[in-house]
Amino acid sequence: MKKKRDLEKRKKFILELLGDPVYRPMRLRELATLLRLKKEQRKELYDVLDELSVEGKVSMDAKGRYEKVTGKWKMKKKNTEDAGRNTKGDTAEGIFIGHNKGFGFVEIEGAEEDVFIPEENTASAMHQDCVRILIKDGQKEGRRREGVVLKVLERGMPEIIGTYQSNRDYGFVICDNPKFSKDVFIPKKDSKGVKNGDKVVVEITDYGTNNKSPEGRIKEILGNCRTPGTDILAIVKSFGIPSEFPERVIGQAERVPDHVLEADMEGRLDLRSLLTVTIDGEDAKDLDDAISLTKEGNIYHLGVHIADVSNYVQGGSALDKEALKRGTSVYLADRVIPMLPERLSNGICSLNQGQDRLTLSCLMDVDADGNVVSHRIAETVICVDERMSYTDVKNILEDTDAEAKSRYAHLIPMFFQMKELSGILRNSRHHRGSIDFDFPESKIILNEAGRAIDIKPYEANVATKIIEDFMLLANETVAQEYCKDEIPFVYRTHENPDPEKVESLLTLLHNQGVDVRKTKEEISPKEIQSILEKIEGLPNEAQISRLTLRTMKQAKYTTECSGHFGLAAKYYCHFTSPIRRYPDLQIHRIIKDNLRGRLSRPGRTEHYRGILDEVAQKSSVCERRADEAERESDKLKKAEYMSYHLGEEFEGIISGVTGWGLYVELPNTVEGLVHVNTLRDDYYTFDQESYELRGDLTKKTYRLGQKVRVRVEDADPLLKTVDFTLAEDEVEQ
Repeated sequence: MKKKRDLEKRKKFILELLGDPVYRPMRLRELATLLRLKKEQRKELYDVLDELSVEGKVSMDAKGRYEKVTGKWKMKKKNTEDAGRNTKGDTAEGIFIGHNKGFGFVEIEGAEEDVFIPEENTASAMHQDCVRILIKDGQKEGRRREGVVLKVLERGMPEIIGTYQSNRDYGFVICDNPKFSKDVFIPKKDSKGVKNGDKVVVEITDYGTNNKSPEGRIKEILGNCRTPGTDILAIVKSFGIPSEFPERVIGQAERVPDHVLEADMEGRLDLRSLLTVTIDGEDAKDLDDAISLTKEGNIYHLGVHIADVSNYVQGGSALDKEALKRGTSVYLADRVIPMLPERLSNGICSLNQGQDRLTLSCLMDVDADGNVVSHRIAETVICVDERMSYTDVKNILEDTDAEAKSRYAHLIPMFFQMKELSGILRNSRHHRGSIDFDFPESKIILNEAGRAIDIKPYEANVATKIIEDFMLLANETVAQEYCKDEIPFVYRTHENPDPEKVESLLTLLHNQGVDVRKTKEEISPKEIQSILEKIEGLPNEAQISRLTLRTMKQAKYTTECSGHFGLAAKYYCHFTSPIRRYPDLQIHRIIKDNLRGRLSRPGRTEHYRGILDEVAQKSSVCERRADEAERESDKLKKAEYMSYHLGEEFEGIISGVTGWGLYVELPNTVEGLVHVNTLRDDYYTFDQESYELRGDLTKKTYRLGQKVRVRVEDADPLLKTVDFTLAEDEVEQ
């Protein structure tokens, strides 16, 4: 009886596997490898497949590959340009998103979900191609729509970055992006002397077909994959991030003076006698914000002083065009790719200690409740008294460093006033519903060879919070003035989350035992904040917080002042970082034109209205590109670090649960996957309602926030992945 029950469980598991949209037909050996079965267990798999074949639920093709019998229409025609013309269904156009197993998905603008394209129906489509597809009729309820690529309309990746592998008379390049699933053939005449193991940029000359590999020529050799820095350079190139400044831009930067000219100070408010400090990380070189603070009675006089980069980067100049092209500085594991040349970003535009600097200042009077009772935005000149680090300010305020207290004794009263005001502002934002996702960032330590030798969580402290609170207040204050005056401007916008995603989140929270009220109405920031307070202290707090964050939309730049959901702010912009963000630089120009009365000149307002939509759109795209590159850089170095610790065991927390396994996060922020087929002695089912993985036989359950002990099974810097297995009997139920 037990044998029969076990067989039925295994049949159900295999049938679900073969019916998954991402599954492609495999032979018995390939299935056994996928399931990590030992040789003696393969007979059991064969028995299961044999039973399913007899029942007509599974079929085997001429090559011995197994697939689920669904009765669906299958494409048989070889000519994919004409394929499907006589088959019922709708056509659509969209962007093909590849997968390393050969199949793909097509994203259609305006559609709620993408369309699955099986490997045999992809034609010659590659990742990021614009394609026309046929969407097949007869979609089953609960299953993703399926389609066939009819035609590639436009190629999305004319170049790829990858690793060269040589043969005697030719070579192949394996793309770093696994979504570009085919290796690119390189004829010897187009190899440019490349060596085995080199990272290269390849220009694709022929995209091939289902039966023929793409072909290309070597355009640039980045260096051997083992050479320090080559791995990160490959990421830079793959995202198309400009890493070298054109000669014209460098020449223009060289002509900028290295000190403030007397003529540039004329007409500015002179604040050089005001006690002013910068507070940044120890390694920071581009210091674009300084602060000052005094107190009279119950009123705090807060000054946020921002480098006046626009004085040196004129609109429409070569410097300005290059800055817009880059959109933002990019901070990678082993380097910074600045938006502006270092002569500016680390020199005349950086608020260096003891040097006169031109600034735009937001001078605010703040009451004991955190309200800005009056403010002034002015062109100023300052001279920073001290270049402080977050660590020193934190140690002074927490009384943990006597030497720092002695060295900066004259600043201590101001630092405690800053802490006081920071707390008031934070409480004020919290009262109105501002959402605080406080996740530790990763600090990756590299050696001289560029190898990751340590990874630590880098958490916010009292000093980082002071700067964050003051910058947020300045950004809101500036945005409010320019929105109310209806002056063309660039705002930082964060839209309300989609109700459907919120509904799914509330269902999940309810099933996790969190007391939430289900509603189909639009959720408010205050309600999100209330949820985060309810889960505070729970074992799965960090994991649920991340799931909550994923329901939020991505912030972007717009010309409409529609508010910031996450901050519960009606007005918000980016004013405080013109060295590293283009929107800040652009609005500085508008502010200065307004202060000098130039916006009333004919055509000036129209000029800004004509360019700001493009500025907002380009800046949003560049920001997303930088974020993705930074994430890829961190993932690569984390995988590299863990590759030095294969076989070692660590304590971790389950940070994600899916049908294919458990994501486990270590205290050092590294996250890896425990594949479901490595879980022992059972078949596991993913319960989407409760977000749990449950054993069918043992009833063992894995859930968010659960402590587990894992062993490092594999770590692949090329794929940027880390694989764990659960250590024996080390799971906390």
